[in-house]
Amino acid sequence: MNKAQLDQLETRISNQLKEGDILFTSINAFLYRQVAQGTGSWCSHVGFAVKEDGRWMVIESAVPVVRKGPLRKFLAKTCNGEVSIRRLPKELTGTEIDALRQAANKRMGGFYHLGFAYESKRQFCSKFVHEVYKEALGVELGKVQTLRQLITENPQANLTFWRCWYFGLIPWQRKTLTPASQLHDPQLETVLCTVSG
Repeated sequence: MNKAQLDQLETRISNQLKEGDILFTSINAFLYRQVAQGTGSWCSHVGFAVKEDGRWMVIESAVPVVRKGPLRKFLAKTCNGEVSIRRLPKELTGTEIDALRQAANKRMGGFYHLGFAYESKRQFCSKFVHEVYKEALGVELGKVQTLRQLITENPQANLTFWRCWYFGLIPWQRKTLTPASQLHDPQLETVLCTVSG
């Protein structure tokens, strides 16, 4: 996206956001494209929004660590401006938003898990959102499943890539959780989606 397109996207998203909203994006990098293909979705990354000193910020688990940054920086990584805002149907209270912040802050600086192991102490984007919302609100977003279950459900996944990624042997029983499973979670409502189709 050029500056004008990013300006327009930032304004459009900002005008719709509420604190605690979950932002789904696609990232135009090889690993993230494989994540999207492997889950049959356009989406490959997720974080959630908070407001600080009048500015929208996004808290996310990204390579290399869990971090908080400006909305604009988060949106600048998206592929072709592909973004979806989803939220819980019940408006969050100030206490609930504070609980989300506290749960996220406990994980701030936590290292990224490039093997996407749900049961690891490390984080990855969808696991981070899942854990924060579960701890703060008692809401479990997305579906925890084994890599075997995930790939069985998504035969279009590039097995050659994933075998290489896991050094020749896919850990089939490893539990994981994908951004796509959260994007389609029926507990959330779509506020805005820039992706056609």
